[in-house]
Amino acid sequence: MTRFGIEEEFLLLDEDSLVPVALSGDILERIGGTIAAGRVTTEYLASQLEALTDPVRTGAEGGQQLDVLRAAIGAAARAERAIAAPTGSPFTTLRSPRLSPSAHYDDVARRLAHLTREHEVNGLHVHVEVPDEEERVRALNRLRAWLPLLLSLSANSPFGNGIDTGFASWRSMLIRRLPSSWCPPRFADVHDYRTRVEQLLDLGTIGEATSLSWAVRLSERYPTVEARVADTQLTADDAVLSALLTRGIALASEQRIVADETEAVDASLWMAARAGMEARIVDPLTGDVAPARTVAAHLLDDIGPVLDELGDAEPVRAGLDRLRTDGTGAARQRAAHARGGLAGLRDLLHEGTGTPVG
Repeated sequence: MTRFGIEEEFLLLDEDSLVPVALSGDILERIGGTIAAGRVTTEYLASQLEALTDPVRTGAEGGQQLDVLRAAIGAAARAERAIAAPTGSPFTTLRSPRLSPSAHYDDVARRLAHLTREHEVNGLHVHVEVPDEEERVRALNRLRAWLPLLLSLSANSPFGNGIDTGFASWRSMLIRRLPSSWCPPRFADVHDYRTRVEQLLDLGTIGEATSLSWAVRLSERYPTVEARVADTQLTADDAVLSALLTRGIALASEQRIVADETEAVDASLWMAARAGMEARIVDPLTGDVAPARTVAAHLLDDIGPVLDELGDAEPVRAGLDRLRTDGTGAARQRAAHARGGLAGLRDLLHEGTGTPVG
């Protein structure tokens, strides 16, 4: 069975104000070697941590690793009076982030200049193992067509600067400002992919290929295609759902996509970031504009045989039913804030990393 891996980024927030705090080194030291599977690392900012699963074959295995990783991060953060928040962007910010110590991150910050001050963003990255390089590019091309749907189902960053932004994924709008972000072009083959990456390097927009911010790309470290469109998810179950959908699309080699023009994908991504599951987006299989919920049902019918073969059909259907009932992370964050203000949002974010309040 094709393996996949999940990477989740978490923002460390002050427990009282929900302002990002630079505690990643302290928290990483607290976690130490207590984790049996997967690992936790620092990220671009000193207010971020990243949890990475080992390669897994089933959603259940991935979920188990994420539960343990989230609990370890959450407990270590709480010991510092902080929250390891599973959200795509902070409720509010001082716009004065510190970088994690790294020559690579120093170079990224030099290139981004003022953008770094507002780049407190957390994503969910899903790696799908595809050993053949050319097939890896074809999997990337399939995934790029479905980026708007994957985002609409995973939007989880409605707040910014202490207010409701009106977007379901404010993180996506912040990411959009980067020079090699959002939807990549459609690639003819591996050579085309490498040529385009080399051009970006020559331009100086990025210092190395690992800095690409395309919403889907080829991994430079592993034989995988890596989808990066989703916000960090409120729960491990939500993260696993996004991962299983990503794997199903990547492996659907018989799929016939008729609508994947970059302009249509970009416009649909904007709408997905704006409205989440309520967005209207282009259906890659028909070219029609339709509600995201309808496009999700169409995708499920189309990749059903792949999901059946992987044993993912039941958990994916259950996950989509849960989203239809409970809403995306963005909807749940808004509901928590409407009910209980900052305290309600704080409780919800605490629960996402295994440390319920009370």
